[in-house]
Amino acid sequence: MIDPSQYRQLDGIYIYPPFNFGDTITQTLANYNSTRNYQQENIGIHRQQTTEVGYFSANNFGLYDLHGNIWEWCADDWHETYHNAPKDGSIWIDGYDQYSPMRGGSWAAFPFYCRCATRNKVQRSSRSRYNGFRVVYNYKKKVIN
Repeated sequence: MIDPSQYRQLDGIYIYPPFNFGDTITQTLANYNSTRNYQQENIGIHRQQTTEVGYFSANNFGLYDLHGNIWEWCADDWHETYHNAPKDGSIWIDGYDQYSPMRGGSWAAFPFYCRCATRNKVQRSSRSRYNGFRVVYNYKKKVIN
């Protein structure tokens, strides 16, 4: 678990680590091409395939494999910057509608590409064994009086 106070600057503004589990990535935290390292971590093995969901730990929201395993399609249209992006978590659909961002890296990607900030512009008609998607359901418990 990340200690948020560790990422607070002197001016009080928070900065965020490059991975949901902290400052670095290792082969024990995610499935990626670890024949190259990130920062000073050791070189690891390259599994050369996806791993089962649950092989690595979930993040604080209970989501698995946000780094590595497969590149994940985002529902948003592609935008060159985040200028005027929605702040409420809604899908941003007024951009280049033939392209979507992909995030997370894959089992074949080097560790740099698995960072939270990394995104790729990919044509929606593109298919690859490195790409996939995540279905997320926004569940709100119904209160019964």
